[in-house]
This record gives sequence, structure tokens and C-alpha cells, in this order.
Amino acid sequence: MAESEVARPPKHPGEFESKYFELQTGAPTRPSGRGKMEEIANFPCRRRGTSLLQEVVYLVSQGADPDEIGLMNIDEQLPVLEYPQPGLDIIKELTSPRLIKSHLPYRFLPSDLHSGESKVIIYMARNPKDLVVSYYQFHRSLRTMSYRGTFQEFCRRFMNDKLGYGSWFEHVQEFWQHHMDSNVLFLKYEDMHKDLAALVEQLARFLGVAYDKAQLESMVEHCHQLIDQCCNADALSVGRGRIGLWKDIFTVSMNEKFDLVYKQKMGKCDLTFDFYL
Repeated sequence: MAESEVARPPKHPGEFESKYFELQTGAPTRPSGRGKMEEIANFPCRRRGTSLLQEVVYLVSQGADPDEIGLMNIDEQLPVLEYPQPGLDIIKELTSPRLIKSHLPYRFLPSDLHSGESKVIIYMARNPKDLVVSYYQFHRSLRTMSYRGTFQEFCRRFMNDKLGYGSWFEHVQEFWQHHMDSNVLFLKYEDMHKDLAALVEQLARFLGVAYDKAQLESMVEHCHQLIDQCCNADALSVGRGRIGLWKDIFTVSMNEKFDLVYKQKMGKCDLTFDFYL
């Protein structure tokens, strides 16, 4: 008999979230609204913010070419710590310095990261309004996803900490508490768009990679290519990686509710985001 889909552990982020929504909501719900969000929701896009960061980190650390990344399985080069596939076996086979990706909260990461014994933690935060739109599109784009509700309902889940990885508000604040640690580099997604050259130089310095001026300029150009592929896809009416994405989707009422929740949950934190780039 074939292995039960329920019993089998999730192999990738899509299945992880899919199982969560099956448990929370039962059968998938039918979309009740249409409009700009419905037009773009089912278009598959390879890169979200974290995926884009992993490719930029790989480029900077390895001196790679963006065309090379397009031909490889980036998840094997930067396996996800918490997923069975590719799994810990792949991670053990990687040679030092290893690049490992994770979505886990800070408190669940291996203890040697907390103690500073491991070299680096690179954390990227994105303004949560853009993030929730991108995250919704991600849920809708994969066949393995069960969620088929409206964006309004998805946004309520996000505000109420009811998504598969728990509270974004707690997650980002946990890492922000450690942003001054010597082995932590805390980045903002918007920085890639505001000053990519400065971000690439910061990454190279943090990773201990030496580039001369010409090499650094070439690396910045390569990173620009990756970002353009993510944010300016001709086939996508609204690029999921674009900043300010939320302004095309949020209603006035939704924005007011989100601002209220954001103030309640982030009010004591000095981390700030630019929502109006």
C-alpha cells in the first residue's frame, strides 16, 4: 500500500504549510472574491524574499554567476535545516563553510548558533505588509497548498499568528534582540532595493570574502540581475518581490486594522520598516 499522504512528513515549505491548513480548516475553501489579487495568486514565481537572499548570499560567498544559479538546484547548495528533503544527510556532506537556510525562530536554532561558535547568522526581515501579500501568493501558487481562501482571511490569519511558522511579530523581534551579536547580520529586504551595492559590500565583509573594486561592481551587477528577475517578471502583473506591493492590494479598512495590530505587537520594539518606498 502506498504511504499515506497524512503520515508522510512534508518535504518542502509548500507541503509544510499545506498540512497546517488541512489541520486548521479542513477541506480547502473556495475563493469568494476576484480582482487584482485573484489574477496573480496562481502564478508560480520561484523567488520570495528569503529565496532571493539565499541566491544573493550564494553569489557573494562563492563568487558565482547568476546564470550558474539558474541551472542548479539552489536548495541542495543551501539546504533547509528543518525539512526532511534534502535533509540532514545533505547538510553533513557539505564542506565548510556550509550555507544552511532555516525559517525557524531564533530559540529553535542549534545551540552553537546562540553561543557564537558558528560563524554567521544572516537574517532578513521584510516589511510585513509586503510580506503577507507575497506569502499569500506563495500559498496559492503551489499545487501542494490546500489554502484557497481570500486574501482578507489570510491576512487575518497572519495578524492573529495563525500561519504555519507561528507569529511573524515574535519571530522578527527575537532576532532583532540579537542584531548586535558579532555573529548576526540583520538585514532588511528593502535595503536590496535602496542601496544594493552597500548591502553586497556588507555581506562580503560579514562573510569574510575579499573583492577588489572591479570584482565588487561585477558582483553587484550580478545581484541586480537576480533581483530584476524576481521583481520585474513580464508575465506577472505584480512582481512578488517588488517593494510597495501591499499598496495595490490592501483596502483602507484592512490597512487600518493591520496598523492597529502592528502597533500593539511591535510597539515596544525599536525595529522600524519603511512602508512607503
